[in-house]
Amino acid sequence: MQIIDSHSHLWLKQDTVVDGTHLYTTTRGRSMFFDGERQMLPPFMADGRNTAEIFIANMDYAQVGGAVVVQEVIDGYQNDYLAEVASKYPNRFFVCGMPRLGLENADAEKKISADDIVNDVKALYSRGFKGIAIPGHRIRRPMADLLPAMKFMEEKQMILSMCLADNEKQITDFQDVITECSNLKIAIGHFGLATTENWENQILLARNPNVYIESGGITWLYNSEFYPYPSAIRAIRRAADEVGIHKLMWGSDYPRTICAITYKMSYDFIVKSDMLTESEKAAFLGNNAANFYGFKDLPKLEYVKNMSE
Repeated sequence: MQIIDSHSHLWLKQDTVVDGTHLYTTTRGRSMFFDGERQMLPPFMADGRNTAEIFIANMDYAQVGGAVVVQEVIDGYQNDYLAEVASKYPNRFFVCGMPRLGLENADAEKKISADDIVNDVKALYSRGFKGIAIPGHRIRRPMADLLPAMKFMEEKQMILSMCLADNEKQITDFQDVITECSNLKIAIGHFGLATTENWENQILLARNPNVYIESGGITWLYNSEFYPYPSAIRAIRRAADEVGIHKLMWGSDYPRTICAITYKMSYDFIVKSDMLTESEKAAFLGNNAANFYGFKDLPKLEYVKNMSE
């Protein structure tokens, strides 16, 4: 089965400011977060470097052929590093750039105009980025401010990776953007925040022909239930019934989610489920993402036994 991860993160150094809070790497894979120190990475990534090489080792072990790398402001802007990753490993990664959004604080956000955002997107396109990631769940500005950038992306056939908040108004406003940019390919992340009140309204956005849904972070959303995440499977089944399995893609939210589970566990609960057919599993776990992002020439990865087997 071809497996592609449609939501992952990479960084060399986590050191940024969001909403006035300094977020930075401490030690043994930990970071200072909004509410105190958190295990941001598995503890064996002790230097805080979340590199492509470590990810590829995890991908090869779990037989994941390719991955989409998105960005989140809590990790800082990683455009320079991700440009290197795309150049070094073009057949394994589809990387997304991220424009300045001014999320350091409210004053910084006011200084970033719609023109600034579109100019950043143009600059990222000129550097070879084929996708843009926007953590929409963290922005306070009107969705209309993003429209000029998205019109440019539509013209250049770029892909938008967009996360939304559990906010009915934001969801409704984003539908207006989708309507304005009906040929812009959009992947909505975090499976619509499937444990929140308005998640199905996010899923229903995939009834638009250009919109897909990816499941990055679904094991985090259902962490209290833990493996094998039966409620997550039911959410995937529900979404497939609403918009079609062909509109859904698997994502892991690597590396944060593998503090609790192994990388392979972030998808094999789907492989082992009897609530999806084999063809639905193949579509969800890789085929849809291959078509959506244009992955080609992925390696054929053989299974390697553990020492414990």
